Amino acid sequence: MTLRRILTIDNAADLAVLKQVSKPVAAVDDAVRTLMDDMLETMYAAPGIGLAAVQVGALDRVIVMDLGDKDGDACEMEEEDTPEAAEARRNPRFFANPEILWASDDLYTYEEGCLSIPEYFDKVERPARVRIRYLNRDGEQVEEEASGLYAVCIQHEMDHLNGVLFIDHLSRLKRERAVTKVKKAARDRIAA
Repeated sequence: MTLRRILTIDNAADLAVLKQVSKPVAAVDDAVRTLMDDMLETMYAAPGIGLAAVQVGALDRVIVMDLGDKDGDACEMEEEDTPEAAEARRNPRFFANPEILWASDDLYTYEEGCLSIPEYFDKVERPARVRIRYLNRDGEQVEEEASGLYAVCIQHEMDHLNGVLFIDHLSRLKRERAVTKVKKAARDRIAA
């Protein structure tokens, strides 16, 4: 597996890629599985709970996600954890060509963040439940309902596949504030 660079909005070339619409994959083959594995390793290293292929520069409709153990808690390493204990809680999920078949009228607000928008978080309102269809890592078609954090995360990552960032759901003022903050943090890192 290979760690890939995560594209961020402070870089104009990265932003241009992030705003593109991803193309469906023809099949879940070895090349797509390699991409999925690289994305998962990159997401864990960041650390994050979801990653779309476009965020690593691949314009394929592919997402990886890990919301943690069976209780849905985010899988983060605790201070006292051994790497083995953190790994045991992992529950990776793989999505190729995901689509939303239905979305509930009831809404859910969650404070979202994004690996492509480092260190910025804001509340986004989305449908509380969605019914999705996708191909899993084995190329099998899966249809299921998502709610809670799962619904938030899958919608967030599917937005990426359509060239939409979570800050695009915010007011113009908040969106501009987010971009300014990320660019300033990037300049500060370079100056340090």
